[in-house]
Amino acid sequence: MARRKTTSPPPAYRDAAFMESLAARPVRILTEYIDPLVRMRREGVGDTIVIFGSARIGPPEQAQARLKRLARVRHKASPRHRAAVRQARAVMEMSRYYQAARDLSRRITAWSLTFGEQPRRFVVCSGGGPGLMEAANRGAADAGGKTIGLSIELPREQHPNRYISPELNFQFHYFFMRKLWFAQLAKALIIFPGGFGTMDELFEMLTLMQTGKLGHRILILMYGRSYWDRVVNWREMVRAGTINQREYGLLQFADTVDEAFRHIRRGLEKFHVSPDTLVKE
Repeated sequence: MARRKTTSPPPAYRDAAFMESLAARPVRILTEYIDPLVRMRREGVGDTIVIFGSARIGPPEQAQARLKRLARVRHKASPRHRAAVRQARAVMEMSRYYQAARDLSRRITAWSLTFGEQPRRFVVCSGGGPGLMEAANRGAADAGGKTIGLSIELPREQHPNRYISPELNFQFHYFFMRKLWFAQLAKALIIFPGGFGTMDELFEMLTLMQTGKLGHRILILMYGRSYWDRVVNWREMVRAGTINQREYGLLQFADTVDEAFRHIRRGLEKFHVSPDTLVKE
């Protein structure tokens, strides 16, 4: 009786069904640490400046085009149209932050290039998506620098913006691993107006600093004080004793690109000119 030939199963790491299983979750988590580590070292990334902000705030020309389209609508008296116009005007007003994020990122990157490439210092890093994240990557690209995008898989598909350096374009599944990479190399965090995601990232960083869980100092700059003071009543938190004056002092504020750049450059020159970088073995 002839022996039946058997086929060898693939190694577990080549088995797609296994790699997507609950049992393999620790392996997937580990890859989201190792892949950025290897690729950033390969590109000589020493440290980063992280810029957060709303995915919904686009460039002024897009906001203006939407207002013009709404002006051509025939049934302008409907409640739905009036609501759309109000929203479009609000978006138009907020679009100034897109240009500010782009300009600030360009200035930071142009300055960072004066430090050379061994290692690359103060590389602009964003969440990789549209809106103000795109503006941050775009400004760095305008200056001719490398720029990082840490994108996240979402139920509503969101593509990485086209201004991210291809070799530094990362896609995460796990929010906590993405946050680790925001914190791991950041020497400064610039927070533009945003929603739940932006606030989540901000308060995560503040909590890490408050509790001494970061191994280095991070400068935190809130851009657009009028927005942030309406959204978060920081001084009421101090008054109520839920944070103290020192913790409130972790925040700096700016309302212009010049002011923001001065704060960031002064802080980096004071605390972070000597590299303490990922590329060190």
